[in-house]
Amino acid sequence: MSHPPPSVLKYGWMGFLVCALLLSSCLPAARPSSFPTPSPSPTSVATVPPAQTPLPTRPAYEPGELVDYTAQDGDTLPALAARFNTTVEEIFLANPIIPREATTMPPGLPMKIPIYYRALWGSSYQILPDHAFVNGPTLVGFNTAAFVGAHDGWLKTYRTYAGGEWLSGAELVDFIATNFSVSPRLLLALLEFQGHALSKPQPPVDQYLLGHKQVYYESVYLQLVWAANTLNNGYYGWRAGTLLELELPDGILTRPDPWQNAASVSLQYYFSKIYATGNFKSATGPMGLIRTYTELFGDPWETQFELIPGSLEQPDLLLPFPPGRVWAYTGGPHTGWGTGFPYVAVDFAPPSEFSGCFKVDPEQFSVAAADGLVVRSGVDGLALDLDKDGDERTGWVIFYLHLARDGRALAGQELRAGDYIGYPSCEGGRVTGTHIHIGRKYNGEWILADSVLPFNMEGWITHNGSTAYQGTLTRGNATVTACECGDAGTSIIAGPR
Repeated sequence: MSHPPPSVLKYGWMGFLVCALLLSSCLPAARPSSFPTPSPSPTSVATVPPAQTPLPTRPAYEPGELVDYTAQDGDTLPALAARFNTTVEEIFLANPIIPREATTMPPGLPMKIPIYYRALWGSSYQILPDHAFVNGPTLVGFNTAAFVGAHDGWLKTYRTYAGGEWLSGAELVDFIATNFSVSPRLLLALLEFQGHALSKPQPPVDQYLLGHKQVYYESVYLQLVWAANTLNNGYYGWRAGTLLELELPDGILTRPDPWQNAASVSLQYYFSKIYATGNFKSATGPMGLIRTYTELFGDPWETQFELIPGSLEQPDLLLPFPPGRVWAYTGGPHTGWGTGFPYVAVDFAPPSEFSGCFKVDPEQFSVAAADGLVVRSGVDGLALDLDKDGDERTGWVIFYLHLARDGRALAGQELRAGDYIGYPSCEGGRVTGTHIHIGRKYNGEWILADSVLPFNMEGWITHNGSTAYQGTLTRGNATVTACECGDAGTSIIAGPR
C-alpha cells in the first residue's frame, strides 16, 4: 500500500528547529504579561468595565512589507497566507529555511511574513492558549465532578437527560467536552461567566443561558451544545484560514488580528454571535471571560505545552473495511461532531441492494485503521487510541461513529490494524443510511481532512468539495467522488494486507 510522504525534518530544518525551540519562550508580545488582580466574585459581561488602557493597534503596512511572526501551535503556511493576505509562495521566498514539504510549523519558529494590510483588524489581545481550548493533554487529571462539587452554584445539583441517560451538571459538561473535544474547563468558565453556574444557587431567569436565542434551545444542555459547536466552528475556521472576519449583532464588522491564535479567535467568534460591540470588547478583553477562567483555574498561559508539533505526520492508516471489499465513498469531508466546522471526517458504506438503513451482510464489517486500544465505545462513537496509553486526549486517535451496538468492539480491547471493529449502521446521530463515519484527532485536536496533513488511507487522499459531504478521494490518477447515491463512481476497493 502507499504511505504518507517522508518526513520533512531535513538536517538543516532540524537544526533550525532546535534553535526555534530554544526561542519558544518568546510568546507573542501582544498579550499582557499578567492579568488584573482577580475580584472576590466572578464578573459577568453586564458589569465588566471597559479596559482602561487601549490595546495597541496595527499600522497601515506597506504592501508586501515583511513583518515578524513567531509560529504558534498548529500553524500551516496556507492558513498564515490567508490571515496575512499574502501567498504561500511569498512566505517560502521570505523564509528559505522552510522545506517545501513542511506540514505544520514548529511552535516558536521565528518567521518573516509579507503582509498586505486589511482594514478593520481587531484586538491583538490573546485570550486563551490553544492547549486550554481542546480537550487534550493539559486536561489529563482534571476531575470535573470534583471541581463542580467543590462549588455551591446551581450546576452542583443540576440534572438533565442527554445521550440516552440522566446526567448531573458535571457529567453533562464532560459529555459535551468529550464529543466536541472542547476543554471542560472552558465550558465551565463560560457557564460561570454567563450564568454564575458555580457561584449562585439559582440559575438565571433567562432560559437562553449562553445567549443563543432560538426556539427549542431553552435548556442548559442545548445551550452548551450550541456553545461547543460554535467554539469549534471558530477554532477550526481559523486553523483552515477560512474565518477572516466577524460580524457583530449591531452590524459592526471586525477582522481577527493576523497574529492571533486559534483559541482566541474561537472566543471572538463565539461572542460575536451574541454580543454587540461594547459587550463583545469586554468579553474578549483582559477583564472578560479570561478573568473568570483565571479565577477558577489559574493563568492558563503559565502552562507551556506544545499541542501540535512541527512537521506532524499521520501514521499509516488502512481503509476501514476488509481487503478486497468494494465499498462506496458516501460522504466527503464534514464535521467530526456537530454541525459546520471542522471538516475532519468522511463516510463509507457497504454494498447493498437496499437504500436507507439496512442490516449488513456479515462479511461487510468495518476494521481498525491502525493498531490501537479502544478507549471509548458507545452510541456516541468509538475512539481507537493509537499510542495505547488509555487516554483519548493524547496522541493520535481514530474516531468511528455509527458502528452498530451489537458486536461493536468494547472499551479496553486492543486491536491490530485490519481487525474487526464493528458493523456499519444507522445508530448514533442523524443519518440517511447505513454507513460508518471516520475521523482523526491528535492531542485532542480534530485534524482537518483536506489540509497540509490530509486524511490518507492506503494512499487515498481526501479533498474537500464545495460544501460539506462533497469532495473526492484521489490516489495517483484515480479519483472517487463522494455521493450518498453509492453508484459506481463512488466505489473504492481496499487493498491486500
